[in-house]
Amino acid sequence: MSLRLYNSRTRAVETFTPLDGNRVRIYMCGLTPSADPHLGHARSMLFFDVLRRYLDFLGYAVTYVQNVTDIDDKIIKRAADEGVTWHDIVEKYYGSFAASLDKLGVRRPEVEPRATEHVPKIIEIIRGLERKGIAYESDDGVYYSVRAWPAYGQLSGRHIDDLLESVRIDASEHKRDPLDFALWKKQKPGEPAWESPWGPGRPGWHIECSAMSWEYLGEPFDIHGGGLDLIFPHHENEVAQTEPLLDGGFMANFWVHTGLLFFDGSKMSKSLGNFVPLEEELRRHDPRALRTLFLQIDYRKQANFTVDSIAAATKGLQRLDETLADLAVRGGVAHLDELEALDALRAPAPAAESMVRALREALDADMSTAGALAALFGWLPGTRALEGEPAAQAARALYGAMWILGVAPRVERTARPADLLNSGQVEQLRGLYAVEVGPAPNGKQPGEMVEEIVELRDKARRARDFARSDSLRDALAGAGIVVKDGKEGSTWSVVR
Repeated sequence: MSLRLYNSRTRAVETFTPLDGNRVRIYMCGLTPSADPHLGHARSMLFFDVLRRYLDFLGYAVTYVQNVTDIDDKIIKRAADEGVTWHDIVEKYYGSFAASLDKLGVRRPEVEPRATEHVPKIIEIIRGLERKGIAYESDDGVYYSVRAWPAYGQLSGRHIDDLLESVRIDASEHKRDPLDFALWKKQKPGEPAWESPWGPGRPGWHIECSAMSWEYLGEPFDIHGGGLDLIFPHHENEVAQTEPLLDGGFMANFWVHTGLLFFDGSKMSKSLGNFVPLEEELRRHDPRALRTLFLQIDYRKQANFTVDSIAAATKGLQRLDETLADLAVRGGVAHLDELEALDALRAPAPAAESMVRALREALDADMSTAGALAALFGWLPGTRALEGEPAAQAARALYGAMWILGVAPRVERTARPADLLNSGQVEQLRGLYAVEVGPAPNGKQPGEMVEEIVELRDKARRARDFARSDSLRDALAGAGIVVKDGKEGSTWSVVR
């Protein structure tokens, strides 16, 4: 099996092979923090988090760079509107976004560069384009001459003669051709600025990503990612800025784009105002359920966020959690370790072999997370009869699969299945414990009480006192605890 990905550069699904041995270099266009981030901003990051996890599982050494556009027209305007500095705006909104990604379980990038920290590299690229005759200085900045680069439009599949119909003409910009775009903007009154050969100013939007990807990953690198709406003009302009300086080489081998997010059928965006801030969504919904929602839709497809869709995702996640906890108990697994779980996927035991095969086939087929989830749910019913070591093997494999997809629960939840009991069930358990053992001391954990009562039941079975054994089993069932007898002893699980 080998990973295949859809490459926007070639418009085909291709086998992914790193350019440099075992090393995989990925650049992802990050956030421009000028307002409250929403779930649409998170979709690309959620998918690339799963891709990174799968590449890690496959044994690649992944370097993941995700930029922050920390200077931009919108940031400057927002700062003026709020009466604060541009830096304050960036820290406020990016801080919110980073905290939300942490809650969603998205791993931090190896490198998270900011545009304003890379002005020297930006200037170096612009000077190189000037020497090639592709960039020129005007009264208000330095512009890229689109018609000077014959390959312009190849990434997005647009012909240069058709672009004038969609271009926005700004009378304040002093450029030779309406298609040209800014590489450097000369300082206007009250704006932040950095020194340059063209006087004080700041970078244009597109040039920063050319500079930062080159700085940290070199050229060419393996994968450039972002949302579908970035193909044009942003990614097209990145290619146009970078590839003329590579003497016939390409900027990125694979260009991977995620579909847009819609809210009840309309695109989720700041301009339409039809979004809820990401922080608020995370207060309303389980972050892992939100991840599960996106996993149900393959990354290149349009996703539609509705109340019903998040409810269905929540139920699906509960099924996975409950099966995992049940298998861990029946297999006597007190602690689920991430590394052991991933090893259980690499060399699956018979109990998990069919699931692992289907999971990997789905992910290898252009990272079909919907197919990966289907592999898990299709396998769950067959795990109900597993006991002992086969149950333990299945628990580890399921945890590993959930880790790759980014929805694995905290280990403590699987190590302490009694945490699944609600408050009413805990009170019933305390009452049973008081009758059978004695008043529970302060700090006595529900799991400890269950273990002692199960041990009493095992003693009754060994003494062939089946009436008492059945009575204790039924009492535990009344508290939501199911006891199963196997060759290796009794196990218990919580039913909700």
